[in-house]
Formats: sequence, structure tokens, C-alpha cells
Amino acid sequence: MEIRYASHPADVKGYDTEVLRDEFLIQELFNADDNKMVYSHVDRIITGGIMPVNETVNLEKNVDCAKDLGVETFLQRRELGMINVGGKGTVTVDGEKYDLEPRDGLYIGMGNKNVEFSSADAASPAKFYLNSTPAHQTYPTVKISINDTTPIHLGTQEESNTRTIYQYVHPNVLESCQLLMGMTVLEPNNTWNTMPCHTHDRRMEVYFYFDMDEDSRVFHLMGEPSETRHIVMKNEDAVISPSWSIHSGVGTKNYTFIWGMAGENQTFTDMDAVQMKDLF
Repeated sequence: MEIRYASHPADVKGYDTEVLRDEFLIQELFNADDNKMVYSHVDRIITGGIMPVNETVNLEKNVDCAKDLGVETFLQRRELGMINVGGKGTVTVDGEKYDLEPRDGLYIGMGNKNVEFSSADAASPAKFYLNSTPAHQTYPTVKISINDTTPIHLGTQEESNTRTIYQYVHPNVLESCQLLMGMTVLEPNNTWNTMPCHTHDRRMEVYFYFDMDEDSRVFHLMGEPSETRHIVMKNEDAVISPSWSIHSGVGTKNYTFIWGMAGENQTFTDMDAVQMKDLF
């Protein structure tokens, strides 16, 4: 498991492009019949990608639970949320199977011991994007079809940000300890997300950008409002956003992104708005 450490905003001011990418950017999440995990010390969130092709892949592949997490099993003191961004697949949780179509999600509560991933068709493998956070209570495992999510329509064509937010792991949909997770879909010819921007000092966030052409890019904005930076991201890249940082972006074309949050609360509207005049 790859480890990322927390960064102080005063230090980030001096990062060059290479260091900025090394600290916050996550790439190559999906590899055939493998499991990639990145553990961040920012609220101890784990970001991962699992792409079973010809084999069944276990959640704990490449994870030394005793060394990496200090426990016997991955979910002993954690909860897990995922969204399938590939072809049809199946997640088996302690013997119970959950079939996930593209864009379906799954929440797995603390205490489950064996989680396995498989694809229905090797020619169109499932891609399970996941976030995991520490947990203090067990909640039921719940499959979330995109039709069961809570859609919120926002933005305008004039501001190039017409989009729909789908809440997956959210109090409006199911119970979880601290994890929040959802997906934002931008309409064609719309390119901006989360602008005007905000911070939320009570929660950190991870963005995962996908549904992008090979030559498309997203310029992800981060940093303190008075010290903004950017990271150029391609399809299926993720980025860690500390609580003190804005998290916004603009693409060369429309795109989709998954957001996952961890921290002090689950209040989706708990945001500290940043005025345009305060951005530098």
C-alpha cells in the first residue's frame, strides 16, 4: 500500500510541479487483475482501484493488514464505499453477491471480513473505484443503483457548469459513520466544476476524474484561496484535497468525477464559500 503524508499549506506554497503531483495526484488506479491502494494521512482515507479481468481479486491483495492498518482484516475498523466505472461486475461480501452495473455503487460496513471482486466479461471488465475511512460503528451493506441516488441539478449553460450531482453514500440514501461519496456528471459543452469554489475545514476530499477522451485534460485547482495551484489530470486520475484547500477544476471537454469525503461531519452543505475577488 502506498502512503501519502499530510502537508501544511505554508509548505505547499513552495512546491514545484513535480512535488505537487507526487504529494496529491494518484494515477494508474486500474491494472488487470490487481488492486491499487493509496493511504493518505489526511483523515486516514484510503483511495483505491480494482479491475478484475480474468481472475477474482480480493480486497486485501497487496495489503498487509497488520503492517499497513494495524488490524487483522481490512474492514475490522473501517467502512468502504465504491462505484463501478467499468463494465458489469460482482462484489462478494462474506459470501453474499452484489451485481453492479456500470455506475452502480456499494457501501460495505465495518466488520465484514472477506470482499472479492470479479467481472462479468473480460473484454469489458468492471472497474471498482473505492474510498475507505475509519469507522466506529457497523452499518448494513447496501447496494446503490444510480436510480436510487439523490440527484441534484445545478449550474447554468452561461457559466459552463450545468451538472447533476448523484449522492451515493450520503445520509439521504443510507447510514455510514463518516464516509460521504457521490458522482457529478457535467453536461456536454460544460467544463467547470465547483466554481465559485469553497473549502470545508471540517472535511477533506478526494476527486476522481473519468469519462474523458485520451487527449482531454482537467486543470484541477487546489491550494489556499490566496495561493492557488493547479494539477493537470488525465482520464481516471484522482487527487487528494486537504481540508484547507479549494477543490475545483476546468476541463478541455465535459467529464464526470467521483467525490469522496472524510472528516468531522457529514453535513454536505457545511462549506466556507470563497468569493471570486478573494482568489489569487
